[in-house]
Amino acid sequence: MNRLAASSSPYLLQHKDNPVDWYEWGAEAFEEARRLDRPILLSVGYAACHWCHVMAHESFEDPAVAAYLNERFVAIKVDREERPDVDAVYMAATQALTGQGGWPMTVFLTPDRRPFYAGTYFPPQPRHGMPSFGQLLQGIHDAWSGDRDAVTSAAGRITAALAAQAGAGLRAADELDAGTVEAALDAAVGTLASSYDARRGGFGGAPKFPPAMVLEFLLRHHAHSGDPRSLVMVQGTCEAMARGGMYDQLAGGFARYSVDADWIVPHFEKMLYDNALLLRTYLHLWRATADPLAARVVRETVQFLLADLRTDEGGFGSALDADSDGQEGLTYVWTPAELGEVLGEEDGAWVAQLLEVTVTGTFEQGASVLQLRADPADPDRWAGIRARLAARRSLRVQPARDDKVVAAWNGLAIAALAEAGAMFDEPEWVDAALAAADLLVSVHLDGNGRLRRVSRDGRAGGSAGVLEDYGSVAEAFLVLHQVTGDAQWLERAGSLLGVVLSHFHDPDTGEFFDTADDAEALVVRPQDPTDNVTPSGRSAAAGALLTYAALTGSDGHRSAAEVALAPMAVSDHPRFAGWALAVTEAWLDGPREVAVAGSAFDPAAAALRRVALLSTAPGSVLVVGEPDVPGVPLLAGRRLVDGAPAAYVCRRFTCLAPVTTTEALATELAVNPALL
Repeated sequence: MNRLAASSSPYLLQHKDNPVDWYEWGAEAFEEARRLDRPILLSVGYAACHWCHVMAHESFEDPAVAAYLNERFVAIKVDREERPDVDAVYMAATQALTGQGGWPMTVFLTPDRRPFYAGTYFPPQPRHGMPSFGQLLQGIHDAWSGDRDAVTSAAGRITAALAAQAGAGLRAADELDAGTVEAALDAAVGTLASSYDARRGGFGGAPKFPPAMVLEFLLRHHAHSGDPRSLVMVQGTCEAMARGGMYDQLAGGFARYSVDADWIVPHFEKMLYDNALLLRTYLHLWRATADPLAARVVRETVQFLLADLRTDEGGFGSALDADSDGQEGLTYVWTPAELGEVLGEEDGAWVAQLLEVTVTGTFEQGASVLQLRADPADPDRWAGIRARLAARRSLRVQPARDDKVVAAWNGLAIAALAEAGAMFDEPEWVDAALAAADLLVSVHLDGNGRLRRVSRDGRAGGSAGVLEDYGSVAEAFLVLHQVTGDAQWLERAGSLLGVVLSHFHDPDTGEFFDTADDAEALVVRPQDPTDNVTPSGRSAAAGALLTYAALTGSDGHRSAAEVALAPMAVSDHPRFAGWALAVTEAWLDGPREVAVAGSAFDPAAAALRRVALLSTAPGSVLVVGEPDVPGVPLLAGRRLVDGAPAAYVCRRFTCLAPVTTTEALATELAVNPALL
């Protein structure tokens, strides 16, 4: 075994038996490169990455390739999920040099960590104009040995360009202007509508990724403006995703993306962040429309999270692998013959037609991915067959689980589970959210109030939390405060946001950085505002700052949120600014503050709380409790009315008269009457 055997990262442990003499990212590797005067091969991936596995099998497990690599390079393996800061810097270099990016990411560095060549996957043999990995290694070695000046010059130019790009940053406006912002949000919807696939749902062509944050923006925009286009795009996309092969029709949960434009064949890895974000999207779609399909997806996605990703310590693991026994999708696909074997001829034929399992197949080797394009005429029959198929599938080889707990992604899951548990009246879901949050507090938070990004088996790793960790965990704690009424979650969120403002924010320029001012210095300090597979650090922080301001009345936090939002509220690329635009909708709406004064055990207060939870007002906040509960600012001065629980609704420093009936509150908050 190589040095990676001592790692806590499941991805790095996958490479511990490689003949490559891998180092982890750190001073030991850099010093060795300087001592030997060798270039660094930086290989970045993650545990559920299919093509990372392919390149490992083809090249890193090849003794001849490993021998050449060990003799001429210092090889560093990085888990992008543990070190998003390292990944961000060198992904920017890869995209600048090649026009694209992805994983595995392959970058060559000087011993002082400056990149001079980059790419992604390289095959074992030359293919489609692409050199083999062996040829690439030889070419890099020849350039390093024979034309060092050109290499170092290229490294200098690339690093300078990255620094200039980072330095340009996003200059914040002095303030947000409501009229300008409203017009910009309308324009963003128009841009999205121009790329919307009206026939198949989603945006653009293949491959199609689940646009959870864009859908959240559209839901909020519809709630705020009444624009029918926004809701149509959400409904069409959510139905297409839930009925296609990207959604697991037997056990719930979404795969990473669809390789085709029809949502049929997925890339089979299941990521925590996708399912957490999509859980919230379908929950909010149900809240807006009472759609039974959305409700079913909410319940099944929660079931998937709790059954397949929850760890023994109460947190949530990062992913399920795309591969089973080295073959992608092996666990999930079926043939008509297999259905008949499990179910018998009659049921097998019925369900093959229902799930579009054909002789020719929709995947590889005549197998089909399960789809449920329409609800069955006999739901009870389908429920029994679904259980039988799921039981048989459980006997197959199962995909490996990456069980490291990532703070930011657990924050997304906690927020979604707590909110879903409150709306669906499922206390066990809220309890699961609380258990995960307790793990973050006890394991990820150190004695100085700083977050560690990852843990495994209840032990924190060495990676410092980045801005997305602080923003998403703070958001989760704020949701828990609203759902449980416990003031300690508000206090904890405030402490995390204090770190954000002290260590990730430059008050002179208004800039937000992805790494803290006292974190490891990289060749550039990353600050990517793009909402990609998760909210960017900047967007996540802006959302949490705005919510905290609404719950506490803090002008300082609201101002900081506005500074973060101002340059992102007007976006030419809304598909990559979904969460920023969603938070901007909340800012434009207030966000509204709802305080229900009354005992949580009082049925009348509980009924008012239920109505408030169903409000579609963008980013609205809610607290419930006795008047003047310590540590809950929104309840200060909120009195019962004639001895009865009362709801107070405020917006932009203006409050309506308190109401004591659910009918009056539902009217004020525009709650869908189908849910009452």
